[in-house]
Amino acid sequence: MARSFAEFGNALYTGEKSIDFVGRRKLWYTISAVLLIIAVVGPFLRGGFQLGIEFTGGSQFQVHVENSQDRDPDVAAKAVAEALPGSAPRISVLGQNEVRVQTEALDDAQNKAVTEALAKGYGVDADEVTYSFIGPVWGQDITKQAIIALVVFILLAALVMAIYFRTWKMSLAAMLALFHDLIITAGVYGLAGFEVTPAAMIGFLTILGYSLYDTVVVFDKIRENTSPGELSDSRTYGEAVNLAVNQTLVRSINTSVVALLPVASILFVGAGLLGAGTLRDISLALFIGILAGAYSTIFVASPAYAHLRVGEKEIRERDERILRQRAKQAELDAAEVDEAVPAS
Repeated sequence: MARSFAEFGNALYTGEKSIDFVGRRKLWYTISAVLLIIAVVGPFLRGGFQLGIEFTGGSQFQVHVENSQDRDPDVAAKAVAEALPGSAPRISVLGQNEVRVQTEALDDAQNKAVTEALAKGYGVDADEVTYSFIGPVWGQDITKQAIIALVVFILLAALVMAIYFRTWKMSLAAMLALFHDLIITAGVYGLAGFEVTPAAMIGFLTILGYSLYDTVVVFDKIRENTSPGELSDSRTYGEAVNLAVNQTLVRSINTSVVALLPVASILFVGAGLLGAGTLRDISLALFIGILAGAYSTIFVASPAYAHLRVGEKEIRERDERILRQRAKQAELDAAEVDEAVPAS
C-alpha cells in the first residue's frame, strides 16, 4: 500500500499522471460557493451561533460529585427547573467528577436557591457547589482583541506573502483560501450547535497559521515551475501551475494527516473520554480548520492564482501561441497517419 502510494506520488511529480485541478476550477469554485453559502446562511436559519457564557454573561455553578456514575445531567436540569421555572440552563459534564451548569445572570436569592437545589439533587453538601458570575464586558473585550489580532495578522501575512512571492496575486489567492477556511469552520460550529468559547476563538486564530503554511508550500513550487527559466514551451501557464499542485499533492496529504493525528487524539481521547472542555473547544476548531485548509490549498488557492494570472497579456499571448503550435502539430500527426494507411 505504501509502495503503491509512493509510486503514485512519483508519477504525479514527473507528470506521468496528472489530476486537472486548474482546468476544473469552475467545478471547485461551485463546490466552495455552495459550502460557503451553507456555512453563512445555515447557522442563522438554525437560530444563530451558540455563544458561550464568556460572551453573553451569566451565572455558572459547578458541582463536585464523588462518584462519577452519579453525574447525570438530568439531575441538574430538574434541580434548576425547581429553583428557576422557565430557565434554559446549559449543562455539561467535565472531567470525571464535575457537572457544570450555566444560566442567565441571577440575583443573590436565585443563586442560593439554585445552589441548594443542585446540592440536594446530587446528594452533596452546599460547599461542593461553587458559584461564579461572568459579566458580558469580559467577553466583549475578548471579541475585540480577537478581531484586532485577526485584522493585524491578515494584513501582515498579505504583505509578507506579496513581498516574498513578488506578486500581490499570490497573496490575494492565499487570503481567499484563508477566509474560505475560517468561514467554513465557523459555519460548522453554527450548524452543529457547538458552543463558541474563548478557547474556540484561539483555535480559529491558530487555523490561520496552518492554512497559510500549507498554501505557501504549494505556492513555492508554483513559483519555481512558472519562473522564466523553468516555463516549458510545451505547457501553458495553467498547466505549469497544475503540475506544481500535483507535485506537492502527496506532501500536502501527508502534512495534513500528520497534523490531524495529534489533534484527533486530543479531541477524541482527551476531550471525549476525559471531558476536558477547553481541549475540546480548541481541538475541534483545529480539526475542522485543518480539513478545510487541506481542501482550500489544492482546490481554491492554486486554481484562483492561475485564474488571476492567465488573463495577463503576456501570459495569454504565450498560452495562445502554445495552443496554436499544439493544434498544428496535431494536424501534422493526423496527416502522417492518413498517409501511412494504405488505400483500400
